[in-house]
Amino acid sequence: MNLHVINTGYFKLDGGAMFGVVPKSIWQRTNPADENNLCTWALRCLLIEDGDRLILIDNGIGDKQDEKFFSHYYLHGNDNLSRSIHSAGFHEDDITDVFLTHLHFDHCGGGVKREGGRLTPVFANARYWTNADHWKWATEANAREKASFLKENILPIKESGQLEFIDLHQESPFESFNIFYASGHTDKMMIPMIRYRNHTVCFMADLLPSVGHLPLPYVMGYDTRPLLTLEEKSRFLSEAADNQYILFFEHDPVNECCTVKQTEKGVRLDEVLKLQDL
Repeated sequence: MNLHVINTGYFKLDGGAMFGVVPKSIWQRTNPADENNLCTWALRCLLIEDGDRLILIDNGIGDKQDEKFFSHYYLHGNDNLSRSIHSAGFHEDDITDVFLTHLHFDHCGGGVKREGGRLTPVFANARYWTNADHWKWATEANAREKASFLKENILPIKESGQLEFIDLHQESPFESFNIFYASGHTDKMMIPMIRYRNHTVCFMADLLPSVGHLPLPYVMGYDTRPLLTLEEKSRFLSEAADNQYILFFEHDPVNECCTVKQTEKGVRLDEVLKLQDL
């Protein structure tokens, strides 16, 4: 099995929203903001090459939104989804599975494209995986999250016939990874825990956006159930420290992966690394 980092560019979000109740004087030490209080974040995805399966975990924002939409998020950088997949030696049609940690626009927008007047899946031969609970949550969105669940990113997947639901009560349908379910950020977000070269590589999605979010109180203002996020982070990070998990960051603009350790102040950063170092 091989893992390929798929960089799809960078975008900007408000620093205060990304760190919740933590004061700017503290969070800006790890994530400096620009003059508009915006911080840069990565849109880093992961491609699992496992036998005859090629599994893409998340797929970034995409490029089908209008100018007004992108004016809010400042998408930038030289990488994009297609270029990164091709650089890894593959084509979009080679992808067999698209695993969506959750359906917020910055995690699933790259999976659907605009062709003329139609919206169609980018990965014509792939099954797109979510779970029924999260699908219901996204398609019947609450007022707080409605702006993050865009129908043009979601409904074309079902209309194409390529949508698949993972059963929350059964084992993972993927031999290469187990799934940790977290509902603090959004309902039934899925964290893949990948068995790779005698390590467990955890794709952290929005349970832990960056190294700067390691302390427990550093919870995003976007989270719908922040106290639940605290409990989920505490449980997951303790397990990660005890078992030397490799934490793979989707949004950290600098650090690709890290390990963590137990300290007197709780779980803290141990070492930063890249997948290619494993």
